[in-house]
Amino acid sequence: MAACDPRDGAHDAAPFHVLPGDPAPPAAWWLHADDGVRLRAALWLPEGAARGTVLLFQGRTEYLEKYGTVARRLTGEGLAVIAVDWRGQGLSDRLLPDTRRGHVADFADYQRDVVELVVAAQALDLPRPWHLLAHSMGGCIGLAALMNALPVERAAFSAPMWGLHHPRVPGAVLAGITRAADRLGRADRCAVGTGGGGAYLLDAPFRCNALTGDARQWARLVAQAGSWPELTLGGATYAWVAAARAEMQRLAALPSPDLPALIGVGGAERVVSPAAIRHRAGDWPGARLLEFPGARHELMFETADVADAFMAAAMRLFVG
Repeated sequence: MAACDPRDGAHDAAPFHVLPGDPAPPAAWWLHADDGVRLRAALWLPEGAARGTVLLFQGRTEYLEKYGTVARRLTGEGLAVIAVDWRGQGLSDRLLPDTRRGHVADFADYQRDVVELVVAAQALDLPRPWHLLAHSMGGCIGLAALMNALPVERAAFSAPMWGLHHPRVPGAVLAGITRAADRLGRADRCAVGTGGGGAYLLDAPFRCNALTGDARQWARLVAQAGSWPELTLGGATYAWVAAARAEMQRLAALPSPDLPALIGVGGAERVVSPAAIRHRAGDWPGARLLEFPGARHELMFETADVADAFMAAAMRLFVG
């Protein structure tokens, strides 16, 4: 099937960790962006001939291992899945000497990673049609990629980061704080309120976490983070916050892409802005908005009823 299959030994293999009971590991290998940043990529293949490919865009602080169960759902429907760890997280190159800090100077840099993912998918001759499945920060990167003509036919978004949730801090105040941090030479420090140097999954108690209401999913995510802490990431720098805000403002001023889309948001969302999601969905003629009362940020890792409903809707979008 593939012109240069990463499983054939011709690629520089990368590690991939699995917990007991997890799906078999995918092929994992290293890519290099045009600015030299090393990225970890993974490819999951279905049994038999694939009937399409999903480009999976993960969120901030995330890593490929987290999506093994999601990939199993997709490959079970006959879809190939390809993804990368974004620069600065997972096992891709970290961008600061303090590797716990989530950092990027410009969100346009993430598009360099998208280019490498697309080039790899093309080189592998992954089956068409291609689709996008994006979560949180991946939804911001994915929307920008769609506006840059990402070669997909349909897109599904889980709690896309088209605005940040900061109800107690007005946007103008947040902008002033990030500008002050930059002037003081502290743009590469973790922004107050983003978590510092710890890992959210290891520091937050389940009962009030912002990610999922499902105890088994939470336990699996905690087990991954505890077993391989090198995969995890701490708070976001002031530079990341400023770059994210600039990108979201830029995207908000642009028309929606001309392709069918599914957009999911939970009623208990406390990470990204539900208002921004609803606004974009309302201005996207080809989009369907799904709201899940009581659901938190991680729709694909929520309680079974939420996760199953979101994934079933995505499958209907992708393969009918």
